[in-house]
Amino acid sequence: MSGFVIQPPEVVGLSVAGSDARYPVRRIYCIGRNYAAHAVEMGHDPDREPPFFFQKNANNLDQSGEFPYPPHTSDVHHEIEMAVMLKSGGTNIHVAQALDHVFGYALSLDMTRRDLQGEQKKMGRPWEIGKAFERSAPVGPIHRVADVGHLDKGRVELKINGEVRQQGDLDQMIWKVPEMIAYLSEYFELAAGDVILSGTPAGVGPVSRGDAMELAIDGLGSMTVRVV
Repeated sequence: MSGFVIQPPEVVGLSVAGSDARYPVRRIYCIGRNYAAHAVEMGHDPDREPPFFFQKNANNLDQSGEFPYPPHTSDVHHEIEMAVMLKSGGTNIHVAQALDHVFGYALSLDMTRRDLQGEQKKMGRPWEIGKAFERSAPVGPIHRVADVGHLDKGRVELKINGEVRQQGDLDQMIWKVPEMIAYLSEYFELAAGDVILSGTPAGVGPVSRGDAMELAIDGLGSMTVRVV
């Protein structure tokens, strides 16, 4: 392409249910410890504290239905999450207007090299090596708000080889979707194409090659991701 010294990377595009057009991804913001029971299992106080976020890269999102077990780890954990896709953004968005910026929602996973994340925590270093690796965010098709509405309650469940490992409800989020959007917009200029992974319920745990991860959230259907 003219005007660039090297070929620019392709825009990451995600499928949208009922459409041939794709959703372009700009940034990914992930909230940590957003379900009280998960905060407890990770050794933290479940009381409502200021939210914190880390980032994944746009090309970490993957819709292939497969999760390649990553290198340099022996403890990879599953974390089911609802992904929130924005159609617009801005700064200092008021919580009452925050949902106006949402395009849709999707099933997703925040796969984590827990051993590497733990090492970074002990040293007070960033988590990216444990979170932002290749294909670390399997994701399903996006369901438009126009089709499913805004999801603020409903079953969240993950099974491994048919056994329930994670179970919760969207209404158990400590920070709700409008609050996450409003908070992020105080520190970043949000924009169309931004994705927010909204946290995971309790029950996170390891996966092995050959496992089938079955995800389901009320309103978003289900999908299976195989560990390869």
